Amino acid sequence: MFGYIAVHKPELKIREYEIYRASYCGLCRSLKKRHGRLGQMTLSFDMTFLALLLTGLYEPQTVTGCSRCLAHPVHRHHYRENPYFDYAADMNVILTYYKCLDDWQDEHKAVKLFYARALGGRMKALCRQYKDKEERIGQLLRELGELERDNCCDIDKTAGFFGEIMAELFVCHSDEWEERLRRMGFFFGKFIYLMDAYEDIEEDLRKGCYNPLRELYKKDTFEQDCQQILKMMMAEASRAFETLPILEDAEILRNILYAGVWTRYGQIRCKRKETEQKS
Repeated sequence: MFGYIAVHKPELKIREYEIYRASYCGLCRSLKKRHGRLGQMTLSFDMTFLALLLTGLYEPQTVTGCSRCLAHPVHRHHYRENPYFDYAADMNVILTYYKCLDDWQDEHKAVKLFYARALGGRMKALCRQYKDKEERIGQLLRELGELERDNCCDIDKTAGFFGEIMAELFVCHSDEWEERLRRMGFFFGKFIYLMDAYEDIEEDLRKGCYNPLRELYKKDTFEQDCQQILKMMMAEASRAFETLPILEDAEILRNILYAGVWTRYGQIRCKRKETEQKS
């Protein structure tokens, strides 16, 4: 998927990083168990965060263990499992399926169409299990696709559609925490959408592909404006997070919110500066 929502390892304690790795491996196991090898290929740091967030909020009974896998054939590695890792795995497959269809429609990438069709069998079961949520996500992605094909320049509007999609993913129960989770997911989604646009701006312009930041890119203040917008999105997401009564793994989640999400951003800026210096 996107991979923007990851930990900043240097600031984590050893035990905290081990828990994060066990959570990542737990999501991988859930994907394989529920959706096979194809589902396992959708594994992402973004949904690992969601699994950690919901685990911390609802505090379910979590199973831990050690095992080997194709990625770790020699050494046994720790994993964590509970119903929220299964939920995050399902949401990961749904989002990947629609993202592949969107990539096919926008850029006609045959490999994306093939992958979406391969996931079709899993989607039938997920559509039955999450009927309302799946329909809502599908509709939002179709509407977002229409805006992109119309070359909509309204950053807030296009990013808002992806924010609504992530808001749907963040809410797994209709309860007292729904509104706060939805708000957090909304601003997370806007951040992810705009970070993806920020990273791809030069390539999209070169290929003639849609990018919501293309008008902003013409300004001398492009870097400062993008940084300010992204900071605003994460500030709102973090503010919503701090209203949730999360104690378990709270420091790992804060590491991601306040440092990890900026790791990729820093890498992109450094790469862009190097390219500018060479040209």
